[in-house]
Amino acid sequence: MKTGDPAADLWTVAPVRYVAWIVTSSLLLSVGCATVGAPPGRGPVAPALDRETGRASYYHSRFQGSRTASGERYDETKLTAAHRTLPFGTRVRVTNLGNGRSVVVTIADRGPFARGRVIDVSRVAARRLGFLADGTAEVTLEVLGR
Repeated sequence: MKTGDPAADLWTVAPVRYVAWIVTSSLLLSVGCATVGAPPGRGPVAPALDRETGRASYYHSRFQGSRTASGERYDETKLTAAHRTLPFGTRVRVTNLGNGRSVVVTIADRGPFARGRVIDVSRVAARRLGFLADGTAEVTLEVLGR
């Protein structure tokens, strides 16, 4: 409705455009920020494979006593490991492809976050697998269950 006063005319049209702009931009932002699945490190996010091959590394001693994603404290003398998607408590046989040694670990944390790695094992597990001095090893993971 035109009144002849430019300020009054602007006030009757501007709020409608302003509200429409707010609603449209809010919808676009919420759709644009949507993700599929849970973020990394927040529990199981995908069905796990029964077998997986890739590079393994181990936790540094400085993490001794730190809280893991499962809530328990990391103990480098226990046979535990970190995996991106396997549920906490899953038992996994890790086999070093370089020397054939294997060990059964329990998933207690999320990770590894280094590119190209499939599992982080505890220090004692790395020692038993024989890659403590090298730092990493090519391994096969076999899911045994919970």
